[in-house]
Amino acid sequence: MVRIRVLVVDDHRIFAESLAAALAAEPDVDVAAAGSGPAALRCLERGAAEGRKFDVMLIDADLGTALAPGGPPHHPAAVAVAVPDSAAERDGLVDGISLVAGVRSGHAAVRTVVLAEKDDPRRAALALQAGASGWVAKDCSLQRLLAVIRGVLREETHLPPALLTGVLRELTAARKHRTESERLVESLTPREREVLRCMVAGLGRKAVAERLFLSPHTVRTHMQNVLGKLGVHSTLAAVALARRAGVGPAELAGPGDVVERGGQLA
Repeated sequence: MVRIRVLVVDDHRIFAESLAAALAAEPDVDVAAAGSGPAALRCLERGAAEGRKFDVMLIDADLGTALAPGGPPHHPAAVAVAVPDSAAERDGLVDGISLVAGVRSGHAAVRTVVLAEKDDPRRAALALQAGASGWVAKDCSLQRLLAVIRGVLREETHLPPALLTGVLRELTAARKHRTESERLVESLTPREREVLRCMVAGLGRKAVAERLFLSPHTVRTHMQNVLGKLGVHSTLAAVALARRAGVGPAELAGPGDVVERGGQLA
């Protein structure tokens, strides 16, 4: 029998333990649970290192909003539950959709399903864009959830029928915004695009000047031109637009890297 390894990620501990225990009663399902994004990522890494990779993650849409300080409660013996080790880690919790994106980036083979307390077309669309394979109501039946788990392993995408129209509308609008953002970015000169990538990387005016071997005054002029052509009034807005257009950050040179200046090594 092929077994399915499922990781439940929810900071409502009673819910996480109850769901994990219910799933563990299935003959072909192995389950673990985590109470935060960092704890979930540790579980993924540990599972991969031990040759017991997870297949599906069930992630709370509102992850990070309900975790209270304190040590772990008593857990059922059949369910492994990972919780934050410290206050610092609790403060660093990521929300559910951000965790979906992180899993897609670092563990592409793992399928993610978002568990939500209410239907929200905008957030469901964001979850799909982040890489989720499904959006399921927390109060759905166990049989429905098992069908979704098995379905996403067959490369299916699962959404409640009532959300389909709203999600399609959100995805269409997002594509429209992305297309407009791409058009604006294309209006920049090559040098202005370099400056924009440095802005996306979080570099300030002085750092950009040093990286591109320009004077701070010239960088200031380029930054003003970038904001004007993109039709925004702040660096944060420019960075947000750039990310919508798919503009990545400039690669920052490390301490041992060699930088080229004017065709010569510096």
